[in-house]
Amino acid sequence: MARLNPWRWVVLSLAALYFLVPLAASVIFTVDVPGQGVTFDAYTQIVSTEGFVSSLLLSLGLAGATIAVVLLLMVPAMVALRLGAPRLRPVVEVVCALPLVVPPIAFVAGISTVLKWGPEHLSRTPLFQTFVALQNPDFPFVLVLAYVVMALPFVHRALDTGLRAIDVPTLVEAARSCGASWPQALVRAVLPNLRGALLNSAFLTLALVLGEFTVAQLLGFRPFAVWIYSVAGSQAQLSVAVSVLSLFVTWALLLALAGVGGRNRTAASRG
Repeated sequence: MARLNPWRWVVLSLAALYFLVPLAASVIFTVDVPGQGVTFDAYTQIVSTEGFVSSLLLSLGLAGATIAVVLLLMVPAMVALRLGAPRLRPVVEVVCALPLVVPPIAFVAGISTVLKWGPEHLSRTPLFQTFVALQNPDFPFVLVLAYVVMALPFVHRALDTGLRAIDVPTLVEAARSCGASWPQALVRAVLPNLRGALLNSAFLTLALVLGEFTVAQLLGFRPFAVWIYSVAGSQAQLSVAVSVLSLFVTWALLLALAGVGGRNRTAASRG
């Protein structure tokens, strides 16, 4: 094993260079202005730039709604699958993995076709207003539906890993024997033991929504990633500064998530 240590350091060093060199170049590009030297104007101008606050709030709202919808769908389904139909697990895995093999262009083309077909054929029905509400620019819920599908592979894997680490049938049976209903058994017995998996699912979904560009751009909406792209055409330095800042925020969330997970494991081991 000792002979492998130098190779591990070589691999880690190459990986660090691969990730850190572009990041360092981006930071230098944002603070080094020819003729002015080092300045942080690109970062101080971010908040005051038109569209920054509205696009960021829109993306955070979409992320919150996506996390809520995907967890409300997947957690009961995964628990029911583990309790009553374990043989269907491969089928569910294949279905949840489909968004990874469907190109985003094809996915958004299908969504656009449905959105165009609905108003044309359902104009005289109450569903017409539903299609209109789904495309409300202030909060396009159609993006939430799209992001839920795109987040399925990551949420499924995180929840499946968490459920494999606990004895779900025993927990549910113990809760039921104490008089708890099925929803109470899920909330009070299963969910507390899935805290790490739920946090992982929420973080992966948040990162997906904040960084997704293709679907939002082609559907004509302007969340945070699309705003960064639009700013890049006229203010390249500002757009890179926003990207660097968002990357550091994402890292901070990841470290916070790791810290929460570490405290949970420590508390569980002490208990």
